[in-house]
Amino acid sequence: MRAEAAVAEAKTGTNRAATLGDVARRAGVSLSTASKALNGRGEVAPSTRERVEHAARELGFTTNLVARSLLEGKTGTVGLLTSDLEGRFVIPILMGAEDAFGAGQVNIFLCDARGDAIREQHHIRALLNRRVDGIIVVGHKTNPRASLGHRLPVPVVYAYAPSEDPTDHSITPDNRGGGRLAAEHVLSCGRTRIAHITGDPAYAAAVDRAQGVSDALASAGLKLVGEPMFSVWTEQWGRDATAALLDSHPEVDAIVCGSDQIARGVLDTLRDYGRRIPEDVAVIGFDDWRALTLNARPPLSTIDPGLQELGRMAARALFGAIEAGETSPGTSYAPGRLVIRGSTIATR
Repeated sequence: MRAEAAVAEAKTGTNRAATLGDVARRAGVSLSTASKALNGRGEVAPSTRERVEHAARELGFTTNLVARSLLEGKTGTVGLLTSDLEGRFVIPILMGAEDAFGAGQVNIFLCDARGDAIREQHHIRALLNRRVDGIIVVGHKTNPRASLGHRLPVPVVYAYAPSEDPTDHSITPDNRGGGRLAAEHVLSCGRTRIAHITGDPAYAAAVDRAQGVSDALASAGLKLVGEPMFSVWTEQWGRDATAALLDSHPEVDAIVCGSDQIARGVLDTLRDYGRRIPEDVAVIGFDDWRALTLNARPPLSTIDPGLQELGRMAARALFGAIEAGETSPGTSYAPGRLVIRGSTIATR
C-alpha cells in the first residue's frame, strides 16, 4: 500500500493519494459519472468510461481507495439510520450499503428509530456527536418521508423512502418500472387477458406497481381485466381475490401480483379451480422473497427490486456528497430485474 500511495502522490503532484475527485477532474466528468464508470455501472458511455479508467490509471487510483479518500480531514465514519431494523426490505439495503463502504474501510454506526420520530432525533444527535461524515436514512416503505432539513452539518442521503423535499437526494425502487416489466413479461408469453391483484393502496409501492402494469397494457393496446384489486399484503387476500376474479372473469389468462405473498395465495386458488399454471393462467409476483418464490408450486416468476444495489447506490451517492461537501438534489430510481421461473413459462 505504501508503494501504491507513493505512485499516486507522484502523479498528483501532492503528498496525498489520488481521490475520486482527482480522477473526475482529470477525465473532465462529474463525481457521480466517475464513480459509475469505475464501478461498472451501465449508464456510462463506453468512451466516457475509457476516459475515466485512463485517468484512474494515470493517477494510480483504484476503486478500493474510494473509502480511503473519505478519510482526508474526515473521521471515516458514517451513520445508517433506519426505522425498521427487523424489516425484510431494510436488511438487503443495509447489506448493500455496507458492501459499498468496504469491510473495515469505513466505520458504520447503525441506529434503529423503530418508527419513532423522537427516537430518530435522538439518534441523529448521537451520530453528529460522534462526528460522522454523512448519514443514510433508510425508510421502511416507499412512501415519501419528512426531510431532516438542510441545517445538519453533514450530507444526508435518503434510501427506499424518498424525502418529501425535492432538493434532498433520494434513491428509491422503480416500482412503476417493475410493474411494467412484470406485465411486459406476461404479454411476451402471449397473454392478453391480464388481471392485477395487489396490496394496500395506502402504500406508494402498490399504487406505483399498478400504474406500471396499466402503462404496459396500454402500450400494447390492452386494458386490465376488471379493475386493479387492492387490499392487504397477504396470501389469504391472494386466495380470496382470485376466487372473486375467476367467478366474474373466468377468461383471465394471466395475473400480475403486487407481492410474492399475494401470488402464493393466487396459486392456491387457481389449483382449487382446476386451472393449470402456467398453461391456463400465468402468475408473476413482486419482491423475489426466496422463501416464497422457490418453494411455490410451480416456482414463482417475480420482480427482484434490487434492494442491495439500491444500498450500494446510496453509499456511492454519500461518498460523492462527502467529497463535494453537498448532495445533489433529486430522486434516483433503482431498477428492478425480471426473474423467470415456472409460473409463467412451463418447464419440462
